[in-house]
Amino acid sequence: MAKRNFSDKGIHTQLAHAGNDPRDYYGFVNPPVVHASTVLFPDAATMASRSQKYTYGTRGTPTTDALAAAIDSLEGSAGTIIVPSGLAAVTVPLLAFLATGDHVLIVDSVYAPTRHFADTMLKRLGVEVEYYDPHVGAGIAALMKPNTKVVFTESPASNTFEVQDIPAIAKAAHAGGAVVMMDNTWATPLYFKPLDHGVDVSIHAATKYPAGHSDVLLGTVSANAACWERLHEGFLTLGACAAPDDVYQVLRGLRTMGVRLERHEQSALEIARWLETQLGVARVLHPGLESHPDHSLWKRDFSGASGIFSVVLAGGGQKQAHAFLDALEVFGLGYSWGGYESLAVHVYLGDRVVAKGPYEGPLIRLQIGLENVEDIKADIARGLKAASAA
Repeated sequence: MAKRNFSDKGIHTQLAHAGNDPRDYYGFVNPPVVHASTVLFPDAATMASRSQKYTYGTRGTPTTDALAAAIDSLEGSAGTIIVPSGLAAVTVPLLAFLATGDHVLIVDSVYAPTRHFADTMLKRLGVEVEYYDPHVGAGIAALMKPNTKVVFTESPASNTFEVQDIPAIAKAAHAGGAVVMMDNTWATPLYFKPLDHGVDVSIHAATKYPAGHSDVLLGTVSANAACWERLHEGFLTLGACAAPDDVYQVLRGLRTMGVRLERHEQSALEIARWLETQLGVARVLHPGLESHPDHSLWKRDFSGASGIFSVVLAGGGQKQAHAFLDALEVFGLGYSWGGYESLAVHVYLGDRVVAKGPYEGPLIRLQIGLENVEDIKADIARGLKAASAA
């Protein structure tokens, strides 16, 4: 019987079947969870040449291969590494492609732990770090230096949701000989495929939508053919391998990611549009809204939106932000997102150097979960009332 191939099928069919052929494992639907360190060789010659598929637990197992193959099928990548967290998915490729004396350009609206890593570890290693405006587009060519080796993008932006012109940035970066990386956690490969838009290395916190249940940490990094070998070598050198049970949990979550994302998107857009009509709201920062300044760019490049966006309160400061958050009952106060439950946090922008605003009041980031929309709206209304009374 021919090997199954779902690459030409619809996205939900791909998610249901990618990365595993049950006939490889006696017909069992899910791949085995292989707990591995030592792998035995049949003889000394095979051991000396390492001429068998698996050689040691850090270098891959059937479990990690299943998830990597599924991600490759979604990303269109030459290869994918699986690492223990979303932050590791950022740090491993940066360490793999940067060295002392190199220059890296990082979007100023980047995920805060990425900035912390760049400002501490990368600078200590002698890497020159520079932040750029998320709206720079093709103008990034003017920031390129002879030693610029990496341009790091994230779109939409963390917390403030500016949309970058990724194709224009990639073209300029490649003209200067740099590798382009993108944190694509917000959209997932279902709604944006970075490698199709000129990106070389696509990064995901699989903790978020792929896992989907707020109970596991994992990251994936996928590369095109030109960058795969170096990424893979860096991964093996650093030894940042993920635990098999976590890998399995994410592979299981991946099967339902499509239907969950549809619900997240639908609910978030309905709530974002409703928020635009509410007293106490100055702005809603959701690129899927027609009012968003980057909406046309988002519509050009993205095929959908996820469930996280920010709202700008109409005046006030920390007191009003805390009053809003403390009044919430359905929303939890916690970091991360992409799980089934709604979450809210007060956004901090004090570490930015370019993309600082201004904003009319405090920013509240909302992760819209899978609860009933009317219950979520009532909870937000309770928060807005408390903020206005603070």
